Amino acid sequence: MKWKGRQASRNVEDRRGQRVGGKGIAGIGGGFGLILVIVFTLLNGGNPGDIVNNIGLGEPEQSSGTYEGSAREEEMADFVSVVLRDTEEVWTDIFAENGLTYREPTLVIYKDQVESACGIAGSAVGPFYCPGDQKLYIDLSFYDDLSQQFNAPGDFAMAYVVAHEVGHHVQTLLGTTDEIMPLRNEMSETQFNKYLVRFELQADYYAGVWAHHAQGMGYLESGDVEEAMNAAHQIGDDTLQKQARGYVTPDSFTHGTSEQRKRWFDKGLQNGTIQGGDTFNAKNL
Repeated sequence: MKWKGRQASRNVEDRRGQRVGGKGIAGIGGGFGLILVIVFTLLNGGNPGDIVNNIGLGEPEQSSGTYEGSAREEEMADFVSVVLRDTEEVWTDIFAENGLTYREPTLVIYKDQVESACGIAGSAVGPFYCPGDQKLYIDLSFYDDLSQQFNAPGDFAMAYVVAHEVGHHVQTLLGTTDEIMPLRNEMSETQFNKYLVRFELQADYYAGVWAHHAQGMGYLESGDVEEAMNAAHQIGDDTLQKQARGYVTPDSFTHGTSEQRKRWFDKGLQNGTIQGGDTFNAKNL
């Protein structure tokens, strides 16, 4: 991806070097088993319903001294800031075209542990979005995890991660999050998981919408789309479950299969509009 020398977002909060205390994000691994814990470490940091239901914690405790990251880490900080800026431009325009106003989210960069309005998370949780404070949270070490542990290398794979989390912010602004998450109190876990899959696939679609416009602005390089598609494949529920235990349990899926995640990202890439991403009424995911 062509990103060096381009404008970075002003909505970046660097919390590396801060200490936190208190309780963790509600429900991480709670009764959902090993596979969902693995999924937590990927693009979303956990069950969005659990995140929504744990609002209102104190401020993180400041540590002494100034954090100094490696040259590689600082480069990744610059990279995700540029990607965030790109998403701001794209979604501001798309919202305006639909008579809406886009409120830019904040990207929080942290190291090891962070406190959000949704609770405390360690770096093992992975990138996540918190609707309670409308912020994205990323430990930059996830870039290496994505490449080495999940076989999804490349800067555009990481850009897809950022764009997916921004997709959850779009869902919050459009009211989708408020419509879907209360359902978890009205139905069984298995039933609600079906809504979660559609919720996550819609965020994949929105990531593709951003990629469509980034491609149109000439920011993508050869192989970038393939990197994102590979990342979507590697974090499909079926792929993760097969790797972890050798078989799959479809009723426990919360994010969609590898094929579904690739398909909806590609739909967004091809369409480039909000209107094509109604996963909740789609007959065939």
